Amino acid sequence: MCAIAGLLFKNGKRNLNMTTGQALTAMLDATLHRGPDSAGWALYHKPVNDLLRVRFFISDNGSREEEINCIRERLASQNVKIRKESTIGCTYAAAVAYDGSVLELTRALEGVTKLVSIGTSLDIIKDVGQPIGLSKKYDISKFDGNHGIAHIRLATESGVHADTSHPFWACGFSDVATVHNGQITNYWIMRRRLERKGMHFQTENDTELIAVYLAYQMSRGISLEESLASSLEDLDGTFSYLVATQNAIGYAKDKLAAKPMVKYEDENLIAISSEEVGLNRLFPGKALETSEPAPLTYGLWVR
Repeated sequence: MCAIAGLLFKNGKRNLNMTTGQALTAMLDATLHRGPDSAGWALYHKPVNDLLRVRFFISDNGSREEEINCIRERLASQNVKIRKESTIGCTYAAAVAYDGSVLELTRALEGVTKLVSIGTSLDIIKDVGQPIGLSKKYDISKFDGNHGIAHIRLATESGVHADTSHPFWACGFSDVATVHNGQITNYWIMRRRLERKGMHFQTENDTELIAVYLAYQMSRGISLEESLASSLEDLDGTFSYLVATQNAIGYAKDKLAAKPMVKYEDENLIAISSEEVGLNRLFPGKALETSEPAPLTYGLWVR
Protein backbone atom coordinates (compact mmCIF):
# COMPACT_ATOMS: atom_id res chain seq x y z
CA MET A 1 0.00 0.00 0.00
CA CYS A 2 1.85 3.12 1.36
CA ALA A 3 0.36 6.49 2.27
CA ILE A 4 1.12 10.03 1.17
CA ALA A 5 0.48 13.38 2.85
CA GLY A 6 0.86 17.00 1.79
CA LEU A 7 0.19 20.38 3.37
CA LEU A 8 0.53 23.92 2.05
CA PHE A 9 -0.45 27.20 3.70
CA LYS A 10 -1.50 29.45 0.85
CA ASN A 11 -0.89 32.87 2.36
CA GLY A 12 1.13 32.29 5.52
CA LYS A 13 -1.96 32.32 7.74
CA ARG A 14 -2.30 29.35 10.09
CA ASN A 15 -5.55 27.75 11.19
CA LEU A 16 -4.06 24.66 12.82
CA ASN A 17 -3.16 24.15 16.45
CA MET A 18 0.06 22.36 15.50
CA THR A 19 3.24 23.00 13.56
CA THR A 20 3.56 21.95 9.94
CA GLY A 21 5.83 19.10 10.99
CA GLN A 22 3.37 17.93 13.61
CA ALA A 23 0.52 18.09 11.10
CA LEU A 24 2.31 16.00 8.48
CA THR A 25 3.32 13.49 11.13
CA ALA A 26 -0.23 13.27 12.46
CA MET A 27 -1.56 12.52 8.96
CA LEU A 28 1.01 9.77 8.53
CA ASP A 29 0.26 8.28 11.93
CA ALA A 30 -3.47 8.18 11.17
CA THR A 31 -2.76 6.04 8.09
CA LEU A 32 -0.05 3.89 9.66
CA HIS A 33 -1.87 0.68 8.66
CA ARG A 34 -0.91 1.49 5.06
CA GLY A 35 2.86 1.55 5.61
CA PRO A 36 4.60 0.69 8.90
CA ASP A 37 8.12 0.06 7.53
CA SER A 38 9.61 3.53 7.03
CA ALA A 39 8.67 7.19 6.97
CA GLY A 40 9.94 10.41 5.48
CA TRP A 41 9.30 14.12 5.06
CA ALA A 42 10.26 16.71 2.43
CA LEU A 43 10.31 19.97 4.38
CA TYR A 44 10.60 23.41 2.79
CA HIS A 45 12.37 26.07 4.83
CA LYS A 46 12.94 29.73 4.09
CA PRO A 47 16.10 30.20 1.99
CA VAL A 48 19.04 31.57 4.00
CA ASN A 49 21.63 33.83 2.35
CA ASP A 50 21.63 31.86 -0.93
CA LEU A 51 23.01 28.81 0.86
CA LEU A 52 22.24 25.27 -0.26
CA ARG A 53 20.94 22.67 2.18
CA VAL A 54 22.71 19.37 1.56
CA ARG A 55 21.91 16.11 3.37
CA PHE A 56 23.72 12.76 3.14
CA PHE A 57 23.15 9.27 4.48
CA ILE A 58 25.93 8.02 6.76
CA SER A 59 26.51 4.69 8.48
CA ASP A 60 25.18 4.17 11.96
CA ASN A 61 28.44 2.71 13.23
CA GLY A 62 32.00 3.61 14.12
CA SER A 63 32.91 4.79 10.62
CA ARG A 64 30.64 7.86 10.74
CA GLU A 65 33.39 10.42 11.34
CA GLU A 66 35.53 8.96 8.57
CA GLU A 67 32.58 9.18 6.15
CA ILE A 68 31.86 12.77 7.18
CA ASN A 69 35.49 13.72 6.62
CA CYS A 70 35.32 12.18 3.14
CA ILE A 71 32.22 14.26 2.41
CA ARG A 72 33.93 17.43 3.65
CA GLU A 73 36.97 16.74 1.47
CA ARG A 74 34.89 16.08 -1.64
CA LEU A 75 32.80 19.22 -1.04
CA ALA A 76 35.99 21.28 -0.67
CA SER A 77 37.32 19.83 -3.93
CA GLN A 78 34.24 21.26 -5.69
CA ASN A 79 34.69 24.73 -4.16
CA VAL A 80 31.82 24.14 -1.76
CA LYS A 81 32.21 26.01 1.52
CA ILE A 82 30.49 24.61 4.60
CA ARG A 83 28.84 27.29 6.72
CA LYS A 84 26.97 25.08 9.16
CA GLU A 85 26.79 21.33 9.77
CA SER A 86 25.04 18.78 11.96
CA THR A 87 24.69 15.03 12.40
CA ILE A 88 21.39 13.45 13.39
CA GLY A 89 20.16 9.88 13.07
CA CYS A 90 21.60 8.26 9.95
CA THR A 91 22.30 11.58 8.21
CA TYR A 92 24.86 14.35 7.99
CA ALA A 93 23.54 17.77 6.93
CA ALA A 94 25.29 20.98 5.92
CA ALA A 95 24.40 24.48 4.80
CA VAL A 96 26.90 25.35 2.09
CA ALA A 97 27.93 28.16 -0.23
CA TYR A 98 28.10 26.99 -3.84
CA ASP A 99 27.40 28.78 -7.11
CA GLY A 100 27.91 25.99 -9.62
CA SER A 101 25.62 23.43 -11.25
CA VAL A 102 23.72 21.22 -8.81
CA LEU A 103 23.74 18.40 -11.35
CA GLU A 104 27.52 18.60 -11.71
CA LEU A 105 27.91 18.67 -7.93
CA THR A 106 25.70 15.60 -7.65
CA ARG A 107 27.88 13.68 -10.09
CA ALA A 108 31.05 14.79 -8.31
CA LEU A 109 29.76 13.46 -4.99
CA GLU A 110 28.98 9.99 -6.35
CA GLY A 111 30.94 7.20 -4.73
CA VAL A 112 31.58 9.18 -1.55
CA THR A 113 28.22 8.60 0.08
CA LYS A 114 24.52 8.70 -0.76
CA LEU A 115 22.86 12.07 -1.17
CA VAL A 116 19.42 12.48 0.39
CA SER A 117 18.61 15.92 -1.03
CA ILE A 118 19.90 19.30 -2.14
CA GLY A 119 17.92 22.53 -2.12
CA THR A 120 17.87 26.16 -1.14
CA SER A 121 14.67 25.32 0.78
CA LEU A 122 14.28 21.53 0.57
CA ASP A 123 15.44 19.20 3.31
CA ILE A 124 14.44 15.53 3.07
CA ILE A 125 14.51 13.44 6.23
CA LYS A 126 13.67 9.74 6.00
CA ASP A 127 14.53 6.57 7.87
CA VAL A 128 13.38 3.09 8.82
CA GLY A 129 10.70 3.25 11.51
CA GLN A 130 7.32 4.77 12.17
CA PRO A 131 6.38 8.45 11.95
CA ILE A 132 5.90 9.28 15.64
CA GLY A 133 9.22 7.77 16.70
CA LEU A 134 11.13 9.23 13.76
CA SER A 135 9.56 12.64 14.31
CA LYS A 136 11.03 12.69 17.82
CA LYS A 137 14.39 11.39 16.61
CA TYR A 138 14.73 14.03 13.88
CA ASP A 139 12.90 16.96 15.56
CA ILE A 140 10.25 17.07 12.82
CA SER A 141 7.78 18.78 15.17
CA LYS A 142 9.98 21.89 15.21
CA PHE A 143 9.48 22.45 11.49
CA ASP A 144 6.87 25.14 10.87
CA GLY A 145 7.45 26.16 7.27
CA ASN A 146 4.65 26.90 4.84
CA HIS A 147 4.56 23.51 3.12
CA GLY A 148 5.84 19.97 2.91
CA ILE A 149 5.01 16.45 1.77
CA ALA A 150 5.44 13.14 3.58
CA HIS A 151 5.17 9.37 3.13
CA ILE A 152 4.99 6.05 4.94
CA ARG A 153 6.03 2.88 3.14
CA LEU A 154 5.03 -0.73 3.04
CA ALA A 155 8.04 -2.42 1.42
CA THR A 156 6.96 -4.64 -1.47
CA GLU A 157 9.67 -4.52 -4.14
CA SER A 158 12.84 -3.66 -2.21
CA GLY A 159 14.24 -4.03 1.28
CA VAL A 160 13.46 -1.87 4.28
CA HIS A 161 16.30 0.65 4.25
CA ALA A 162 16.59 4.38 4.83
CA ASP A 163 17.63 5.02 1.23
CA THR A 164 14.63 3.14 -0.20
CA SER A 165 12.24 5.26 1.86
CA HIS A 166 10.33 8.19 0.39
CA PRO A 167 10.33 11.14 -0.42
CA PHE A 168 12.71 11.23 -3.36
CA TRP A 169 14.61 14.24 -4.60
CA ALA A 170 14.89 15.05 -8.31
CA CYS A 171 18.56 14.15 -8.54
CA GLY A 172 20.55 17.12 -9.79
CA PHE A 173 17.75 19.68 -9.43
CA SER A 174 17.32 21.90 -6.39
CA ASP A 175 14.05 21.83 -4.41
CA VAL A 176 12.01 19.21 -6.35
CA ALA A 177 10.68 16.22 -4.36
CA THR A 178 7.97 13.59 -4.79
CA VAL A 179 6.02 10.99 -2.80
CA HIS A 180 4.04 8.28 -4.51
CA ASN A 181 1.60 5.45 -3.92
CA GLY A 182 1.46 2.95 -6.77
CA GLN A 183 3.69 1.62 -9.54
CA ILE A 184 5.10 3.11 -12.74
CA THR A 185 5.04 0.19 -15.17
CA ASN A 186 7.06 1.85 -17.96
CA TYR A 187 9.84 2.79 -15.53
CA TRP A 188 12.79 1.48 -17.57
CA ILE A 189 11.56 2.95 -20.85
CA MET A 190 11.15 6.38 -19.26
CA ARG A 191 14.41 6.14 -17.36
CA ARG A 192 16.42 5.33 -20.48
CA ARG A 193 14.78 8.23 -22.33
CA LEU A 194 15.67 10.64 -19.54
CA GLU A 195 19.23 9.32 -19.21
CA ARG A 196 19.77 9.89 -22.92
CA LYS A 197 18.80 13.50 -22.30
CA GLY A 198 21.45 13.83 -19.58
CA MET A 199 19.30 13.13 -16.54
CA HIS A 200 20.76 11.30 -13.56
CA PHE A 201 19.39 8.69 -11.14
CA GLN A 202 20.60 7.51 -7.74
CA THR A 203 18.20 4.58 -7.27
CA GLU A 204 15.90 2.27 -9.20
CA ASN A 205 12.80 3.57 -7.43
CA ASP A 206 9.91 4.68 -9.63
CA THR A 207 9.12 7.58 -7.30
CA GLU A 208 12.53 9.06 -8.11
CA LEU A 209 11.63 8.71 -11.79
CA ILE A 210 8.57 10.93 -11.27
CA ALA A 211 10.71 13.61 -9.62
CA VAL A 212 13.39 13.53 -12.33
CA TYR A 213 10.75 13.54 -15.09
CA LEU A 214 9.06 16.65 -13.68
CA ALA A 215 12.38 18.40 -13.08
CA TYR A 216 13.47 17.66 -16.64
CA GLN A 217 10.24 19.07 -18.03
CA MET A 218 10.65 22.26 -15.99
CA SER A 219 14.30 22.56 -17.07
CA ARG A 220 12.98 22.88 -20.63
CA GLY A 221 10.82 25.85 -19.66
CA ILE A 222 7.63 23.84 -19.26
CA SER A 223 5.57 24.91 -16.25
CA LEU A 224 4.98 22.55 -13.35
CA GLU A 225 1.26 22.54 -14.15
CA GLU A 226 1.92 21.53 -17.76
CA SER A 227 4.40 18.92 -16.54
CA LEU A 228 1.77 17.38 -14.27
CA ALA A 229 -0.60 17.20 -17.23
CA SER A 230 1.97 15.56 -19.52
CA SER A 231 2.87 13.01 -16.84
CA LEU A 232 -0.62 11.56 -17.17
CA GLU A 233 0.18 10.76 -20.80
CA ASP A 234 3.82 9.73 -20.42
CA LEU A 235 3.72 7.61 -17.25
CA ASP A 236 2.00 4.22 -17.31
CA GLY A 237 0.72 2.37 -14.26
CA THR A 238 -1.47 2.92 -11.23
CA PHE A 239 -0.39 5.94 -9.24
CA SER A 240 -1.32 8.83 -7.03
CA TYR A 241 1.61 11.15 -6.42
CA LEU A 242 2.46 14.48 -4.85
CA VAL A 243 5.24 16.82 -5.95
CA ALA A 244 6.61 19.79 -4.04
CA THR A 245 8.83 22.65 -5.17
CA GLN A 246 10.08 25.73 -3.38
CA ASN A 247 6.67 27.43 -3.55
CA ALA A 248 4.12 24.83 -4.60
CA ILE A 249 2.47 21.45 -4.13
CA GLY A 250 0.83 19.48 -6.93
CA TYR A 251 -0.75 16.10 -7.51
CA ALA A 252 -1.56 13.73 -10.35
CA LYS A 253 -3.77 10.65 -10.44
CA ASP A 254 -3.82 7.99 -13.15
CA LYS A 255 -6.81 6.96 -15.25
CA LEU A 256 -7.62 3.88 -13.16
CA ALA A 257 -7.68 5.81 -9.86
CA ALA A 258 -6.87 2.64 -7.93
CA LYS A 259 -4.68 4.47 -5.42
CA PRO A 260 -6.70 6.63 -3.02
CA MET A 261 -6.22 10.34 -2.43
CA VAL A 262 -8.45 12.73 -0.46
CA LYS A 263 -8.09 16.50 -0.17
CA TYR A 264 -9.39 19.28 2.03
CA GLU A 265 -9.12 22.92 1.06
CA ASP A 266 -10.14 26.21 2.66
CA GLU A 267 -9.02 29.81 2.23
CA ASN A 268 -5.82 29.21 4.19
CA LEU A 269 -4.58 25.74 3.31
CA ILE A 270 -4.68 22.67 1.12
CA ALA A 271 -4.17 19.30 2.78
CA ILE A 272 -3.95 15.95 0.99
CA SER A 273 -3.90 12.46 2.47
CA SER A 274 -4.33 8.90 1.24
CA GLU A 275 -7.36 8.55 3.51
CA GLU A 276 -9.86 10.92 5.11
CA VAL A 277 -8.77 9.81 8.57
CA GLY A 278 -5.49 11.60 7.91
CA LEU A 279 -7.27 14.90 7.28
CA ASN A 280 -9.46 14.44 10.35
CA ARG A 281 -6.34 14.52 12.52
CA LEU A 282 -5.82 18.15 11.54
CA PHE A 283 -9.24 19.32 12.75
CA PRO A 284 -10.40 16.96 15.53
CA GLY A 285 -14.17 16.89 15.97
CA LYS A 286 -14.85 19.06 12.92
CA ALA A 287 -16.92 17.82 9.98
CA LEU A 288 -14.78 18.43 6.90
CA GLU A 289 -15.97 18.91 3.33
CA THR A 290 -13.45 16.71 1.58
CA SER A 291 -13.24 15.48 -2.00
CA GLU A 292 -11.39 12.78 -3.91
CA PRO A 293 -9.70 13.84 -7.16
CA ALA A 294 -11.20 12.20 -10.22
CA PRO A 295 -9.26 9.75 -12.39
CA LEU A 296 -6.78 11.24 -14.87
CA THR A 297 -6.61 14.61 -13.12
CA TYR A 298 -3.95 16.85 -11.68
CA GLY A 299 -3.88 19.94 -9.49
CA LEU A 300 -1.45 22.62 -8.35
CA TRP A 301 -1.38 25.11 -5.49
CA VAL A 302 1.19 27.91 -5.29
CA ARG A 303 1.94 30.03 -2.23
